[in-house]
Amino acid sequence: MKYTLVQGKQLIDIARKSIEFYFKNKEMDTKIFPEKKGVFVTVYVKENLRGCIGLVLPYENLGRAVIDMARQAAFQDNRFKHITEKELKDMTIEISVLTVPELLEVRPERYVEKIKVCRDGLIVGCSGFSGLLLPQVAKDHNWTSEEFLKQTCLKAGLLEDNWKEKDCEVYTFQAQVFKERDDGTVTEQ
Repeated sequence: MKYTLVQGKQLIDIARKSIEFYFKNKEMDTKIFPEKKGVFVTVYVKENLRGCIGLVLPYENLGRAVIDMARQAAFQDNRFKHITEKELKDMTIEISVLTVPELLEVRPERYVEKIKVCRDGLIVGCSGFSGLLLPQVAKDHNWTSEEFLKQTCLKAGLLEDNWKEKDCEVYTFQAQVFKERDDGTVTEQ
């Protein structure tokens, strides 16, 4: 299902309210977006990344998942300083609604030709480790498909060339991305 820009704005609003309600010690729920989808919520303050958490698989209703992932991105991503109430005015949010990941069923030497930078996100799993990078990460860094594979391995805690190993699995997925700008408008990436 493809979402409209109006729906993208609604998803951003749900994420923002979820974070704001945290400071008021209030819970939030929504009846909109009942379909189950994988989703990532990314939080920025003054354009600096401050959290990114998501559900890869569609375990939860999209509305509920956005509420939960927004709070986790803002307050539980231990890679970053947690959002403060004072920073809410400078916070912007990005929502990535995911397709279900699909295993690349080709030999490893063909991965590079199968992966389309700007379209695909990647998951690399190997020896009990896994890493995920959203499609926009490769686009933002202007990576080639091979560099994208290497960086996803590094994110997983693997060596950069582990994707070439027979016991590694590589999955691709796509994302519809809605990004909030500083002026509060929402664009589709």
